[in-house]
Amino acid sequence: MSTAAPFGPELRRLREAAGLSLTQFAVALNYDKGHLSKVERGERSASPDLARRCDAFLGANGELQRLVVRPDTVSEAPGAVTGPSLWRVGRRAVLAAGTGALIDIGLKLGSQPSPPAGPLLPSYRAQFDQLRMLGQSTAPKALLPLLETQTRTVAGLAADAPSGSRAGALLLASRFAEFTGWMAQEAGNSAAALGWTGEAAELARAGGDPHLGSYALVRRALVTLYAGDAATTVTLARRAQSSELPPRIRGLAAQREAQGHALVGDERACLSSLDRARELLGRDGAHSDAQPVIGTTHVSDPAAMTTGWCLYDLGRPQAAADVLDRECRRLPSHALRTRTRYGFRRALAHAASGQVEHACAIAGELLGVMPAVPSATVNSDVRRLARELSRFRSSRAVRDLQPALARALAPAQD
Repeated sequence: MSTAAPFGPELRRLREAAGLSLTQFAVALNYDKGHLSKVERGERSASPDLARRCDAFLGANGELQRLVVRPDTVSEAPGAVTGPSLWRVGRRAVLAAGTGALIDIGLKLGSQPSPPAGPLLPSYRAQFDQLRMLGQSTAPKALLPLLETQTRTVAGLAADAPSGSRAGALLLASRFAEFTGWMAQEAGNSAAALGWTGEAAELARAGGDPHLGSYALVRRALVTLYAGDAATTVTLARRAQSSELPPRIRGLAAQREAQGHALVGDERACLSSLDRARELLGRDGAHSDAQPVIGTTHVSDPAAMTTGWCLYDLGRPQAAADVLDRECRRLPSHALRTRTRYGFRRALAHAASGQVEHACAIAGELLGVMPAVPSATVNSDVRRLARELSRFRSSRAVRDLQPALARALAPAQD
C-alpha cells in the first residue's frame, strides 16, 4: 500500500498548524515547491530523507517518519562472500559444540601440530594490528580468507597451550573472529558477520572474558541499524549497557542506541544516549596493551562523530555537516575506510543543506578511493547521496559526478 496518502495530508496539516505557506516551507527545506505540493496531495511518495527533514523542522517527534517505509537495507550483494570457510567446514558442529569445535577444526585444518602458544602470541597480536590497519585500505573480500585462517590458527594454538597461556590465545582468537565478522559485513554478508561475531563471543567467554559477548550485541545492532530496524537496534544496544560492563563497551552501546533513536526521529532519546556515551567513553582512560582496543581506533572522539551521524538522521543536515566537517579533519590520512564511511555521510549532509557543489567535491574525492575499500555498508549512504543529488540535475557539478556515482553503485563483477 502506498504511504503517500496518509503522509501528504498529515504533512499539510502540520505545516498549516505551524503557520507556514508552502513557499516558506519549500525554502526552509531547500526543496522544490512543486514537488512538496504533489507530496501533500498524495501524487508523489515522500522519501525517508524528506520525511526526516519535515519531521525535524515541524517538531513531529518521529510521527512523519513512521508514515514512510525506509528502503535502505544492507542485503547480500551479488557475488558477495557466501560465508566464512569455517561455516563451510562444519557450521552445525560449531554452533552445537561452540568453541571446542572451532579449536578442533583449527587443529584438523593445520598440516602440522600447533607450536607452543606462549612465544607466538606476541607475533600473532602484531599480525592482528597489521591486518586491522590493512583493513583500512584493502577490499574486505581480499582480506577475509587470511582473517579466517588466522582465526582458526590462533584458536588451534589454544588447544595445546598450557593453562597459563591458553586464555590469552583464546582472547586473541576472539578478536580475530570479531574483526572477521566486521569485514564480512563490509563485504555485504550479514549472515556471516553475525556468525563470526557469535563465535567471537564464545571464544572470549572460554578465555575468561565475559564482556566481549556484550560487545557482540553492539556489533549485532550495527547489522540491524543498516537494515533500518531501529527498534531491534535500540533493544540490542540497551542490553549491552548493564552497570557491570566496562565503560568502553557501555559507551559504544550508548552510541549505537543513539543511532537507533535517530532513525525514527526521537531526538530527545538520541541526544540523551549521546550524552551517556560521551560520559562513559570519557571514563575509558586505560587500554590494555595485551589485547586490542574494542571498537574504532581511528576516530579520536567517537561520541562527537556519532553526533554528526545522528544529526543527519534527525533531519538537521546543516548541524550534521558542521560537526562532520570538524571531526573528519581529525581522521588520520591512512584510514581510508573510516574516512570514506564518515566522508560520504558528510557529503550527504552538505547536499541536503543545499551546498551541492561542495557535496560533489567531497564525494568526488571519496569515489576515487572506493575501489580500494569497497563497502556494502557505505553504499547505503552512496545510494542516498545519489537520490539527494538527483534533485539538482541542472547543476554541472552533479552531472559531472553522475558517471562515478553510477560506477560505484554498479553490481560487483567477480
